[in-house]
Amino acid sequence: MKKIVIAFYIVVIAVMAVATIIEKYQGTSYVADYLYGSWWFSLLWALLTLVAIAYFLGRKVRRLSTVALHLSFVLILLGALLTHLTATKGIVCLRVGQTIDQYMSSDMQLKPLPFTVTLNRFEVRYHEGTNAPADYVSDITIDDGNSRSKTTVSMNNIASFHGVRFYQSSFDEDMQGSILAMNSDPWGIPVTYGGYALLFISLIWMLFDPQGTYRRLLRSPLLKRGMMLIFLLSTVNCQLSTASAAPRVLPQTTAEKFGQLFMVYNDRVCPVQTFAIDFTKKMYGKRSYQDYRAEQVLTGFIFFHDDWANEPVIKVKGGELKQRLNIPDYVSMNYFFGKNGYILGPYVQEFYQGFQQETFHKQAAQMDERLMLIMELHKGTPLKLLPYQDHQQVTWYSPTDQLPSTMDEEHQKYIRDVFSLLNGEIQAGHYDRVNAFLDKMLQYQQTFGSTSLPTPTQVKAERIYNKVAFATILFMVCLTMGILSFLLLIFNKTRSTLWWQRAMMLLSFIALSFCLALRWIITGTIPMSNGYETMLFLAWSIMLMALIVNRWFSIMLTFGFLLSGFFLLVSHISQMDPQISHLMPVLNSPLLTIHVSVIMMSFAFLAFTFICGITAFIIRKQAEELKLLSQLFLFPALTTLGLGIFIGAIWANVSWGTYWSWDPKETWALITFMVYAVAVHEQSLQFLRKPQNYHLFMTLAFLTILMTYFGVNYFLGGMHSYA
Repeated sequence: MKKIVIAFYIVVIAVMAVATIIEKYQGTSYVADYLYGSWWFSLLWALLTLVAIAYFLGRKVRRLSTVALHLSFVLILLGALLTHLTATKGIVCLRVGQTIDQYMSSDMQLKPLPFTVTLNRFEVRYHEGTNAPADYVSDITIDDGNSRSKTTVSMNNIASFHGVRFYQSSFDEDMQGSILAMNSDPWGIPVTYGGYALLFISLIWMLFDPQGTYRRLLRSPLLKRGMMLIFLLSTVNCQLSTASAAPRVLPQTTAEKFGQLFMVYNDRVCPVQTFAIDFTKKMYGKRSYQDYRAEQVLTGFIFFHDDWANEPVIKVKGGELKQRLNIPDYVSMNYFFGKNGYILGPYVQEFYQGFQQETFHKQAAQMDERLMLIMELHKGTPLKLLPYQDHQQVTWYSPTDQLPSTMDEEHQKYIRDVFSLLNGEIQAGHYDRVNAFLDKMLQYQQTFGSTSLPTPTQVKAERIYNKVAFATILFMVCLTMGILSFLLLIFNKTRSTLWWQRAMMLLSFIALSFCLALRWIITGTIPMSNGYETMLFLAWSIMLMALIVNRWFSIMLTFGFLLSGFFLLVSHISQMDPQISHLMPVLNSPLLTIHVSVIMMSFAFLAFTFICGITAFIIRKQAEELKLLSQLFLFPALTTLGLGIFIGAIWANVSWGTYWSWDPKETWALITFMVYAVAVHEQSLQFLRKPQNYHLFMTLAFLTILMTYFGVNYFLGGMHSYA
C-alpha cells in the first residue's frame, strides 16, 4: 500500500508541474478544460486520497494532532469536490439604471436569477491627482419581491444575498456598465473553510504537541553539542567608463531644487528626485553618473540634450545584442544613430513583427525603450509637474499634454510656457533667477496640487529613502560579515568575536527595518507588493530568525549574514522593479498582507534547510547535527507555508469568488508544500533517516522554491507574476 501511495503522490505532483508548463504555451483555457477541469484529474486526486486514507488507517495512528492534520486535507479535498459538482458560477452584466434577472454561466448560457439586480451607479475611484485606480465600485439594488437590499460591491468587498455572492469583476469602457462575478456554493465553501480551520489549528498544534515530533527534536541531546559551519562566495564587480568632454549641467543646488518639485510618476505623485534616480539607474545602472547626481543627469538630458546625447551614459549589458553588434560597455545615445540611420530600427521592427521569443530581438527592443525614454524626456512628455484642479479633481499635466477646454486661459498659458521660460534662464546662466523660478513652481504645485500631494512626512521619508541605497549597502555588509564569520569559525574564534557579530546583525536588522518602514510610510501600504519588496522582507525575516536562534546555535549568525546578503544581492542586481507605486485595487487587502508575509517567512525557514544541506556535504562529520538543525526549521516552515497558502485561498475567495484557480504560482506553492511534507515522514520513508539522504532531499527540494518564486515570475507568468 505504501508504494501505491508514493506512486500516486509522485504522479499528482508531476501532472501539476507539467500542467503549468503546458499552460504557458497552450493558454489558461486549455489547461482549465483538458487538465485541471478534466474527469481524470479529479479521479487522480480521489484515488490518492483513498489510498492515503487506507494506508493511514493501516498504520493505526493515534496521536490526535497528526489525525487532525491529515483529516483537514481530506476535508479540503472534499470541499473542492463539492464545489466542483454543486457550485454555480457566472457573470452578471449590468448597465446603469437597468434591471436584470439573468446571469451568464461558464458555458455561455443565460440562466435565471432568483431575484432582480439593478445597477444604480458605477465609478472608478482614483488615487488623488493620478490615473492610478484605487477601487472599482458598483452600487446595486437586489429585489426578490419580498425584500429589497441596497448594497455596494467593490474590490475585496463582496455582496451576498440569499446565498448568492457578487464580486466586482470588470466594467464597460463608457463607465456606464459593470460586470459582476456571481457565485453560489452553499456546500463546498463551508466544508472547505472547515478544512482550513482544522488545518490552521493542527499545523500550530503540531509545533506544541508535547508528544509530537517537533517537541522531541527540541529535547534532542544534539542541541547541546558544539556548532558547525558553511560556505559562500564573493563577487567582484569591476566596471570601466570612458572619459569625454564634460557635459553642461545645472549647479548641484539648482538641480536639487528641481528634484524637490513634484510630478506624477509610476501612477503616483512623488518628488522629481525619485524619477531622476530611477532614470539614472535605468540608463547607467547606478544612482549617479561619475561626479553628477541623479538630478543633474536628468536635468542635463532635459536642458542640455545635445551635450548629453554624446555622453556615454548608457550601459550595455552583456548578451547577444552587445556581441553581434560589437557595442562597447558604455555608449552615448548618438552611438545608435549613424550615417545609415537608426541601427536598431530593423531589429526593433522585426521584434514587433513576431520575433519576441528571440533573445537578440528582445535586447534590441529593451535598448530601444531606453532610447525612446530619452527622446520623450527631451520633448517633456514624462514631466507631469503642473497640477490643475477642476471640479475637485486634480490632474497633473506636462507642457506637451493636450489641455482641457474648460481650463482658464491663464493656467493654459502658464503650463504651455513655464518650461520655455525656465529653459531661457538656464541657457543664459541666470541661476539665481532659476532658483527663484523653481521656488515659485513649487508654490504653484502646493497651491493647485491640493490633496494629491504626499504629506510632509511622506515627502521626508521618500527623500531619506532616496539618499541611502539600503539594499546595496546591506548586501555588501552582510556578505562581507558572512565570509568573515565563516573564516572565524574555521579558526575557532567564534566565542571571542560573537558579540560584535551580534552587534553587526542587529545594526543590519535595524537598518533594513528602517528601510521597510520608509517604504511603508511612502506608499501607505505594507511593503510586500512586488518582487523587490518581498526580497527585502525575506532578508528581514532571516535576520530576525538569526538574532533569535543564535543564542542556541551560534552558527546562525553566519547563516543569517550569508542568506540575507544573498537575498539583498538578488534585490540589487536582478530584474525586479524597485519603483514605488500604488497597489492594484485587488491587492489592497489585509489578507494579502498576511498571506505574503507568512509565506515569505516560510521561504526564509526553508532557505536555512537548504544551507544546512549544502553544509552537510562540505563538513560530513557534522551531518547529524545539521539534520537536527534543518528539522528544527522544517516544521515551522511547513506550518507557515500551509497557513500562507490557504490564507491566500481565503483572500482569493473574498476577492474574486474562487479559492483555488490553479494559477501557476499557487500550483507551484502547493507542489512545494507537498514536496517538503515528504521530509517529515521519516517513519514511513526510512531512507530519510540517514543524514546524507535527508540533506540530499532537502537540497533538491529547494528547487521547488526557486521555481515557485523565480520560475513563475519570469518564465510561466500568471495572475501572481507581480509577486
